[in-house]
Amino acid sequence: MNWENHVQSIITHLAYCPEVKYLKKIREDADALETDMMAAIIGEAARFSSSILAIDEKECDKIGCTFSNNRVFVPKPYESSWKQYCQGGWVAVDAPTENDGQNLPVCIASGVQELFDRASVSFGMLPGANRGAIKLLQTCADTDIAQQWLPKLASGDWGATICISEAEAGSDVGRIRTKADMNQDGEWRVSGEKMWISFGDHQLTERIGHFLLARTEHDIAGTRGLSLFLVSNVNDDGSPNTVHVRGLEEKLGLHSSPTCSLGFEKAHATLLGKRGHGLPMLFNMIIAMRLNVSCQGIGLATAAWSLANEYAHVRRQGGSPHSPPIPIIEHADVRINLLSMESDIECQRGLNITASALSDLKNCETDAERLKTTTALLGFILPILKNASSELAFDTSAKAILVLGGAGFTQDWALERLLRDSRVLAIFEGTTGIQALDLVKRHIIGNNLGYFEFMKRARSEIGTANKEHVRTALDMFERFENAAQWLSHPNRTKMEIESGASATLSLATLCARGWMAMRMINMPNNSLKTKRFTALGHYWLQKNQGKAQHIQTAILRGANTLQAFDKAI
Repeated sequence: MNWENHVQSIITHLAYCPEVKYLKKIREDADALETDMMAAIIGEAARFSSSILAIDEKECDKIGCTFSNNRVFVPKPYESSWKQYCQGGWVAVDAPTENDGQNLPVCIASGVQELFDRASVSFGMLPGANRGAIKLLQTCADTDIAQQWLPKLASGDWGATICISEAEAGSDVGRIRTKADMNQDGEWRVSGEKMWISFGDHQLTERIGHFLLARTEHDIAGTRGLSLFLVSNVNDDGSPNTVHVRGLEEKLGLHSSPTCSLGFEKAHATLLGKRGHGLPMLFNMIIAMRLNVSCQGIGLATAAWSLANEYAHVRRQGGSPHSPPIPIIEHADVRINLLSMESDIECQRGLNITASALSDLKNCETDAERLKTTTALLGFILPILKNASSELAFDTSAKAILVLGGAGFTQDWALERLLRDSRVLAIFEGTTGIQALDLVKRHIIGNNLGYFEFMKRARSEIGTANKEHVRTALDMFERFENAAQWLSHPNRTKMEIESGASATLSLATLCARGWMAMRMINMPNNSLKTKRFTALGHYWLQKNQGKAQHIQTAILRGANTLQAFDKAI
């Protein structure tokens, strides 16, 4: 997929997404959702990505990040790229104008971000954190802090990080040991060690704000004793805060994105929101960053598929020995692999744009009942979206390497880098297992309004026609419904629920993509582009026919399989 076709794919999904159409009706400033405007914005993002970010990435990956004299330095080409990125107004593309943003809808921002991440996921790690921090400060910062930080984050003059993980306290947030104490002057000081901090230090911004969780209620165990703080690496008077870079991680991928360990030694800190309510506050940033991970996954997958497709059209091998060799795209196995990858990508892109539009609607819906169901539906989709996009990036990169054969295993082509870069997406912002438990325990067994809205909305779009593709989609949803009912039974044990969670996430992903495949099938066939979407939707349902039954079986027998294994050993 060349860059122009990538742009057209995003615009087509935006144009035919029902949630985007509804957003266009109720959003006060809906000019950006006009087709011409979308084309201009997303087209410019593609130009910047293809002509600047993508050009530098191979060199930056080889250069990597360095750690010297307690400072971290990212590859030199990023300095120019970041300056141009900020000048283009891309940092705060969806932030309100009063915060120096462009006030574009999240669904447009997601399309833009996907293009940037196709060129360089490593580079995108920095602005992704800034946008998450902007959304966080809009909800929980007092006026002075908001006025000080929001314009600087929006301009890219200052950077941001999210600091949660500690040694032995990663996903288990309740075991965080970092402490915050108030001194006699009423100032907060934070002490502790944090790890896995993306862009925890670098030379691209004047100042870095660390948004971190620390324990203020020292006698309360678990997450209830945690509060949210903003800790800057530089104090307001220009003096350095007591934030120290302990080291720089050497990683499998994302070599030009610095991952740091940070030490806080009675560092000056600002309390954000209500004391003792840190984790709920931080989720405003985490939700935005999980949407960002989805864009990263789809962008990476598109890059991998595009390289494989390009190679398949120029690489010649096979055919009659009496004639010149033929392009490998003419071999059935290669074509099937490419078609399978492309159909997965387009279904996932449709789901990402749907979720992004729901995020927009959550912020501008005035009807109370619609707001309730919209918020619940977004909550239900997010764990599916985050995990499915992450796995899509890795799976597509791996399959694309096989299309290239031995060439794909070399550094002459970018696929080996894409494979390395993609694996972390299923780890940060909540691992696959965490997303699975979130979906099952919070959105199926717990508050299941989002689940019911998902089932109702998707089934109404699928319809009841006696056609093969409709029957296939309905079978997926029927099996998901049966699995959800089984998991929700009051006699179900903790082991049964948890052993079936990951398979449930897989079945939910199948249904979500099936929903998007039906949307693609139902697009009006008034152009070659929409005809291809229709064909891809049909293909996706055909290739996944029968898969729901297998996954449903895995959900039902999960605990029994574990028990049988335990007995066997």
